[in-house]
Amino acid sequence: MATRMRTESMLPIAEKMDSVGFFSMEVWGGATFDVCIRYLAEDPWERIRQLKRNIKRTPLQMLLRGQNVVGYRNYPDDVVIKFVEKAAENGIDIFRVFDALNDVRNMEVAIKTVKKVGRHAQGTICYTISPVHTIDYYVGVAKKLAELNCDSICIKDMAGMLAPQPAYQLITALKKEVGLPVHLHCHCTSGMAMMTYLWACEAGVDMIDTAFSPLAWGTSQPPVESIVAALKGTPYDPGFDMELLQEIADYFRGLREKYYDPLGLIDPKAERVDPSIMVHQIPGGMFSNLLEQLREQNAVHRLKEVLEEVPRVREELGYPPLVTPTSQLVGIQAVLNVLSGKRYSTVPKEIKDYVKGFYGQPPAPIDENVKKLIIGDEESITCRPADLLEPALDKIPEDVKPYIESEEDMLTYALFPAIAPEFFKKRKAKREEAKTSIPQERMAELEQVAAISAAIAAYTASLGEVKALTLQRARRGISPWVLAGRQSLAEQGV
Repeated sequence: MATRMRTESMLPIAEKMDSVGFFSMEVWGGATFDVCIRYLAEDPWERIRQLKRNIKRTPLQMLLRGQNVVGYRNYPDDVVIKFVEKAAENGIDIFRVFDALNDVRNMEVAIKTVKKVGRHAQGTICYTISPVHTIDYYVGVAKKLAELNCDSICIKDMAGMLAPQPAYQLITALKKEVGLPVHLHCHCTSGMAMMTYLWACEAGVDMIDTAFSPLAWGTSQPPVESIVAALKGTPYDPGFDMELLQEIADYFRGLREKYYDPLGLIDPKAERVDPSIMVHQIPGGMFSNLLEQLREQNAVHRLKEVLEEVPRVREELGYPPLVTPTSQLVGIQAVLNVLSGKRYSTVPKEIKDYVKGFYGQPPAPIDENVKKLIIGDEESITCRPADLLEPALDKIPEDVKPYIESEEDMLTYALFPAIAPEFFKKRKAKREEAKTSIPQERMAELEQVAAISAAIAAYTASLGEVKALTLQRARRGISPWVLAGRQSLAEQGV
């Protein structure tokens, strides 16, 4: 449901959420970009523009996978730079930048660009448990992020494994040795998040991530209503209006019961507490992927073997944190090792690239015997992976160019060349279909409004420092601006 929710379901409640007083609202990035064009036939750039028009007080935040941007591999610097520039221009205020391996080299270009466009850069450390992932290790990563002039540090506990005591120790160390605001992001998978959050408050954490109760618990975050109630009267009381929070929760509850539950879009397993994650360390999304892979091979009965194989593969590959894309790499290799009957007899190209260093530097050395099995005598690279990539924005195929309407479209294609053309075709067909139902005189009026809008946009873009344009006009009936807005909503079925 988190990725399948449509923009039309978000807009009715956006203004109320804006009035709560949140530090930020994470509304973009991660898997949502991919899902918009792959499954929802929605333009992710238009989504963020619409949300920005409705959320004016609360900063909008996105999850940026460093050099992976919102995809599953490293992209050239020109793509990363242009993406950050256009994301900021379209409405993103805070960029939570992470790398699956905590390789700061893979975050550097994104963070520097965020700072260049005047937005908040939140450097992120992916939390996991291993012999090499110590407090000193995490503080070392955070110091490197601080050297890039990050505005805050996020602890991303994507698997829900951060226990209260380690959280207290880590946050205390970060506050003392790095000195930047600390933002904690935990999932409820193991059942510890509520306790961890309280200890985090005691340690001086500055921000914590929550979800509204109908969308909370399990592999999601703790419920905001419960957190606010628990902290009432303490030094950490955010002072939010509980009646307003309940009103917003009721909206999402109704949305869920009417649309999402009947379609089975929420797996009951995703809402359960699973303390076994402290053993296998598999995040919820990765667990779902493993189940799906085993179902395709009629081998769900071998799930236990795969869960036991994952920690072995992870250790041999240098203890990568299990977050996109490394979680997929470790997961598929574990499945192949179990189903083939001979470990590393079948190795996907992505695993070979990982071992060669094309994803970045693992937290620990890769097991030499396993490395030999995977790439033989080939050498691994030691440079920043993106240094080997050629620019991509100038390589749009001729047959795709007719569908490219903006720099945002160029980025969409560069990020997802396999699925973007089909999305562009569906978008064009939808617009053509809408045109046929509009009278000719009305179409002329809309085209005139669009031309004026484009001229104003071009003018304001040329003014460097101009952030917004407010038009003062007398109200005489319904203006072309309002009519154009209504037509846009009608075309989207809102």
